[in-house]
Amino acid sequence: MDFVTAVGFIAAALVVATLSMRRMIPLRVIGISSNIAFVTYGILFHSVPTVILHSILLPLNIYRLREMLNLIKQVEAASKGDMSLDWLKPFMSKRAIEAGQILFRKGDEANSLYFIVTGRLHLREIDVDILPGSVVGELGMLTPQRMRTQTLECTEKGSVLEIGYDKIEELYYQNPEFGFYFLRLSTARLFDNIKRLEQALTERDQEILNLRKNAIAR
Repeated sequence: MDFVTAVGFIAAALVVATLSMRRMIPLRVIGISSNIAFVTYGILFHSVPTVILHSILLPLNIYRLREMLNLIKQVEAASKGDMSLDWLKPFMSKRAIEAGQILFRKGDEANSLYFIVTGRLHLREIDVDILPGSVVGELGMLTPQRMRTQTLECTEKGSVLEIGYDKIEELYYQNPEFGFYFLRLSTARLFDNIKRLEQALTERDQEILNLRKNAIAR
């Protein structure tokens, strides 16, 4: 077996290896190695189509690998920091919303989350306004029946970015590490929401108590 044939077999073996990968990052790494091997083989064997094909696939694999590594880095940082979901924006689609529009009702099937770009939304049951820069709807993904626990109404015309749970699941299956940080982030946001709700209830109870005291004093 000469050197050129050996390179060809190595390239073929790497292609087979990519088919056995279950996680996206190892798949991209092996894919890049396969592209390099095939470009080398094509040059040595004077196969122009092989060189052209894998010269195109090589930067594509590098780009996708970098994209996934950046995604994991951002979601890890968010899970340990400000709990922002800004890193999901590249995977979301823009959608216009009108005043009075109901994005979902309590009891509806939950299948997507929203990032508020402009406008104002309102969660009826807990009487909370959702302002630009906020994310809403992600907790429905964690409920056992995937049902909405609130009604979300648009009170001011604007736009949102939307992503389906199926896309988030796709990112998870491509790399379980992403899933770990997303779960950690979602849990942290859940506890933060509970804390804010408890604070709002405490303030409301204090306000009622003050009103009663003022009524008695009169």
